[in-house]
Amino acid sequence: MCYHIFAFIAGFVLDLLIGDPHFIPHPVRLIGSLISFLDKRLNCDAGYNISEKKLNLIKYKRGMLLAFTVIFATFAISVIIIVAAYSINLYAGVIAEAVMTWQILATKCLRVESMRVYDALRTDGVDAGRRAVSMIVGRDTSVLDVAGVTRAAVETIAENTSDGVIAPMLYTAIGGPVLGFVYKAVNTMDSMLGYKNDKYMYFGRFAARLDDVVNFIPARISAYLMIAAAFIGGRHFDGKNAYHIFKRDRFNHASPNSAQTESVCAGALRVQLAGDAVYFGKLVKKKYIGDGLREIEYEDIKRANRLMYITAFLCELLSVAVMSLVLILL
Repeated sequence: MCYHIFAFIAGFVLDLLIGDPHFIPHPVRLIGSLISFLDKRLNCDAGYNISEKKLNLIKYKRGMLLAFTVIFATFAISVIIIVAAYSINLYAGVIAEAVMTWQILATKCLRVESMRVYDALRTDGVDAGRRAVSMIVGRDTSVLDVAGVTRAAVETIAENTSDGVIAPMLYTAIGGPVLGFVYKAVNTMDSMLGYKNDKYMYFGRFAARLDDVVNFIPARISAYLMIAAAFIGGRHFDGKNAYHIFKRDRFNHASPNSAQTESVCAGALRVQLAGDAVYFGKLVKKKYIGDGLREIEYEDIKRANRLMYITAFLCELLSVAVMSLVLILL
C-alpha cells in the first residue's frame, strides 16, 4: 500500500508541474477516439421501419452497448498496463502508477486553459476572450460580453474542480489508476454524448445518467472541500457566503451535480454565475447561482483558479491521510 501512496502523491506532483503538454499523446484522447468510432457505427437510424418509440429504445440500448464497451476496454487496458509494469519490477510498477495518475488529473491543465481566457481579456479585449473561452465551453460565445466571457470561464473552473480534479483523484485513491481511468471514460462519454438534442437525446442518455451517478458523491465532497478552501484562502474569498449560497443554490442546475461547486464558487467570490445561455443557436433558460454582491471581473478567473488549487491540495491531503490510516489498520 505504501508504494501506491507514493505513486498517488507523485502523480499529483507531476500534474502540478507538467500538466497536459499537447505534444504528449493523452490516453483520454484515445478514449475519445473509441467513443467517436462507436458513435458513428451505432448511432444511426438507417434500415429501421418502426415506430419512433421503438427506435428511441433501440438508440438507448445501443448507447448502453457503447458505454459498456468503452468501460470494459478502458478497464482491461489499464489492468494490462499495471500488471505488465509490476511484472517487470516494483519500481516499474510504481512509475506506471504515478504516470497514469498524472494523466488522470487535470489540475494544471484546467488552470492553463482558463488563464488563456484571462490573458486574452486583459491584453486583447473581448473578441480574443470569446475565442479563448470557446475552447473550454460548449455555449455560443459570440454573443458574450466581457462579463459573460469571464462568467463562462469561472463556471468551467468551478464545475471542473469536481469533474477534472477531485472526482478522478478520489476514484484513483480508492481503486488506483484503473478505477481512475474508468471514471475518466465515463466522464468523457458524458462530454461527447450527453447532449439533449435529436442525435443524442436517447443514444447518450445512459452515458449522461451514469456520469450523474458516479459524480454524485464526489461533487458533494468537492463542494465541502471548496467551502473549506474559501475559509482558509485569504481575503479574496468569503467562506460564510460560500456555505450560504451552496445551501441555497446547489440544485439550481439541470444536472444534480454541476451546481454543487458552482454555488460554492459564486458565494466565495460574491458574484452571480449561470443564467440563460445560447447552445447551438438556441436560448437555454437557466437559473442564476449566487447573489451578485459585486460585478464579476476577469480577475475572478485567477481567484477561481486559486480556489481550485487549494481545494485540490485539501483533497490530496485527505486522500493520503485516509490511505495511510488504512495502511496502519491493515
